[in-house]
Amino acid sequence: MIRGQHLESQRLKKKLRMAMTSISQGCLGLKRGGSMCCTEPSTFVMRDVFRSLASQLHLNRLPSRSWRRATLITCATFANENREFVIVGGGNAAGYAARTFVENGMADGKLCIVSKESVAPYERPALTKAYLSPLDKKPARLPGFHTCVGSGGERQTPEWYKDKGIEVIYGTTVTGLDISTQTLATASGSRLKYGSLIIATGCSASRLPDKIGGSLPGVHYIRDVADADLLVSSMQSAKKLVIIGGGYIGMEVAAAAAGWKIDTTVIFPEEHVMARLFPATLGRKYEELYEENGVKFFKSAFVKRLVAGTDGRVTAVQLENGSTLDTDMVVVGIGAKPVSTPFAEAGLKTHAGGIQVDGQFRTSSPGIFSIGDVAAFPLKIYGRTARVEHVDHARKSAQHCVNALLNIRTDPYDYLPYFYSRVFEYEGSSRKVWWQFYGDNVGETIEVGDFSPKYATFWLESGKLKGVFLESGSSEVCKNFIPCT
Repeated sequence: MIRGQHLESQRLKKKLRMAMTSISQGCLGLKRGGSMCCTEPSTFVMRDVFRSLASQLHLNRLPSRSWRRATLITCATFANENREFVIVGGGNAAGYAARTFVENGMADGKLCIVSKESVAPYERPALTKAYLSPLDKKPARLPGFHTCVGSGGERQTPEWYKDKGIEVIYGTTVTGLDISTQTLATASGSRLKYGSLIIATGCSASRLPDKIGGSLPGVHYIRDVADADLLVSSMQSAKKLVIIGGGYIGMEVAAAAAGWKIDTTVIFPEEHVMARLFPATLGRKYEELYEENGVKFFKSAFVKRLVAGTDGRVTAVQLENGSTLDTDMVVVGIGAKPVSTPFAEAGLKTHAGGIQVDGQFRTSSPGIFSIGDVAAFPLKIYGRTARVEHVDHARKSAQHCVNALLNIRTDPYDYLPYFYSRVFEYEGSSRKVWWQFYGDNVGETIEVGDFSPKYATFWLESGKLKGVFLESGSSEVCKNFIPCT
C-alpha cells in the first residue's frame, strides 16, 4: 500500500513539473506567430493549474503568494505586454498598419508599436508643408494631422491607441534583433518579445559631416516633429536662410520661408531643381516661380564648409567656388538613409540600403516583415526591386503587409509609383502649387501647357507611356493615363 502511494506521488510530481514547464514556456513566448501571454493572465493560469493539482495531491492550500510573485517577476522580463504583433517604428506606415490590424479585429491586446518619437504616428509630409507656414497663416499642428487623416481616415490620437488596446512604447529605438529568440533590444536597455515583427523604421536625414560644420547650432535637418519645432523657432527670428539641396525638402522649405519673408537662397550641385524627377525645362519653370517669390538659386554649387560665429552658431556657408553666403540659419535637405542597421546585422537580407522583402513584404526570415521607406520590394510594373520614399507607398505597403500577414490576401503588391508636393498654400499666397507624378521618368518627354497654372509632362519609351506629371490638375485627369506600361 505504501509503495503504491509512493508511485502515485511520483506520478503527480511529474505532472506538476510538466505543468510548471508549460507555464514557463507560455510566459516566455509561444510559437512564431502565436499569441504571447502577458504577466497578469499567467497568474490566473497558474492558479487554475495548482487548484487541479492540489486536489489530486490532497493539498489544502495554494502555493504561497511570495512564490507566485517570484514566478511573475520571471515572466515579466520583457517590457511589452502585447507581444503577438510588434511594429518597430512610429511613422506613417505604423499608423496605417495599426488601423488595418484594428479593421481586422487583431489589435486589442495583441499589437505593440515601438516609436523613437514622443507622439503617436502622424502624417509626416505636413512637417515641410503646412507645419512651416507663418504663425499668422494657420499652420498645421498636432493633433490635427495624426494618421490616418491624410487619406480621409480617422484621426488616431494617443487616446485612439489606448481605446483600441494597442500598446505604444514611446521615446526609444530598437538597437538589436535576435531572430532565434524572437526578441528585440532597445536603447533604453529593455527587451521586447514578438510573435510576428513588422519593421517600419523609415529613413533618417542624410547629414553633412561634422568636420565641415554639419552639426553646428543653427543647422537644421527635418525628419520629425521635434526637428520641425526647432526649425519654426529659428524662422521666427531669422533674416537670412540658406537651404542646401534642391529636392523635395529644399523646395518645400523654400516655399514656406517665402511666406515668412525670409531672404532665402537654395544651393545644389545639379543644373536645375528637382533634377531626379523633373526634366530641365520643367525645372526652370519652377525656378522662375520661386524667383517671383523672392527665392534665389545657386546651381551647380558645392558646399566647402559651414562657418561658425563667436557664439558657435552657423553664420555663413562657404562654397567650393570661393563664394560665401552669410546666413542666420541653414536647412540641409540632401536625401535620406534607410534605418536598417540593427536588422541587417541580425542577418536579414538587404537591397539598395533597405531591407529586402517579397511581394507580401516578407523578409528573408519567417515571421518578420518590412514596410514603407525602409523596405526594398519588387516593383512589379517595372520588373525591378526598389525602395520608394513617399507617404503613398508607406500607407499602401502597410495595409497590404498586414492583410498578407493575417492571410487575408495572398496576391503580390502591385504598386504604381506616385509622388506629389504642395507648396505656397498658406493664406495670402498669390498662387498655390500642387503637382502630381505617376509612374517612371524614363524615355523622351512631351510637355503640354503654359504653366499658368496647368502643365503636363509625359514620359514615353519604345512607344509606351511610362510616366505622367501634372501641375494644378485633378487626380482624376492624371489617373486617366494609368496604368503606365
